[in-house]
Amino acid sequence: MAASLPQRFKVDFDPNSQIFSLAGTIRPRSIDEIAESIHALREAIDTVRGVLYIDVKRLIQMNNTAFQAFIRVALDACRERSDLRLIVITSSVVSWTTRMFRHLSTIEPQISVEVYDSMFYPGQDYFEDTSFIPILRAQTKLTWRHERTILPRHGMRPGIAVADICCGIGDFAVLAQKEFQPSRIVALDHSKPSLAYARKVAAEFGVTGIEYTYGDASEMLLEDNQFDFVSCRHSLQVFNQPELLLKELYRIVKPGGRVYITNEKNSHCLGEPRAQSIQWTYNELARLLSNFEIDVEFGPKSRRYLADTGFDDILVESFMVTNLDGDPQDFADIIAGWEKMFADMAVRHGETPEFIERFRQGFRDHIFAALHPKGYAGWPIWAASGRKPL
Repeated sequence: MAASLPQRFKVDFDPNSQIFSLAGTIRPRSIDEIAESIHALREAIDTVRGVLYIDVKRLIQMNNTAFQAFIRVALDACRERSDLRLIVITSSVVSWTTRMFRHLSTIEPQISVEVYDSMFYPGQDYFEDTSFIPILRAQTKLTWRHERTILPRHGMRPGIAVADICCGIGDFAVLAQKEFQPSRIVALDHSKPSLAYARKVAAEFGVTGIEYTYGDASEMLLEDNQFDFVSCRHSLQVFNQPELLLKELYRIVKPGGRVYITNEKNSHCLGEPRAQSIQWTYNELARLLSNFEIDVEFGPKSRRYLADTGFDDILVESFMVTNLDGDPQDFADIIAGWEKMFADMAVRHGETPEFIERFRQGFRDHIFAALHPKGYAGWPIWAASGRKPL
């Protein structure tokens, strides 16, 4: 069942998952305006046995009239049924919902609040750490020389509406704006420190027009069908449920628009000399990160995931970032950052000191290959895009 009002909000109940969802802006002048939605909540409560999840992750605004009406139904139901539990699912993206709904748990013990993104994905604390910022800057510096020629083949062009989802420190958005001059560009990320850095750099360099937005890529507060081109770079491999992100990217892109993704296959990182040591470390890296539900082998899987999401006209290509792409020290700096972060993860996972030392040595040998006057070091990237059918 579903209902909607001119205030542009949605109410929905899924009996299979026992989730009642509120989304959008609910600002009625009287309870009569939301009577159908209040009735939908009562029906949902009558239907479930055990737990009803009330999902407010996409609830942008709610006035006191609406809040009191919905909550009265919930409180009355809890007092009538001792078997009923209500779990309100909120998000830090709309933090007022956590503050408002959490108060209910002090009134009624059968109601509790869970912040959905408090444990967003297993590797979140690593990739949202500000110490990762220099690595991100160096990575974009080396990948951009390839991507600037690739992007037009995947739908990037001047004058279009663009969204860069999981934008990190925002450097790709800045480069895309300067190179292609879209009519609009939204850059969204879940890391507040990264967004703060992005805004600071944009201000220092006089870059304007980029809408930096705090948000959850799997539950975006962006409307359907509003962008011609949506990018999501080096991110599907980090999330433990990439299909959820792709579903959201599909939702916000216009019919006929394209979604562009980049991902890696780290076991294909290479270097000469000391190739065997390098190969061993990157094979072990893929194994290690799988324990954190991070799939750095995602790159070649891009086509399948795009097809399963419903995209057509899928394009896939790969390129090798190397120590010959500008200053070899830039490549070495990326690998040095990887060594530190991934060795820390190995320690956290409980690997032996002997393993960690050999693991570190492979990164050091990759740096050696990058800086050797006759050496070669590579890092492969898969770029793919799909069109949302008309």
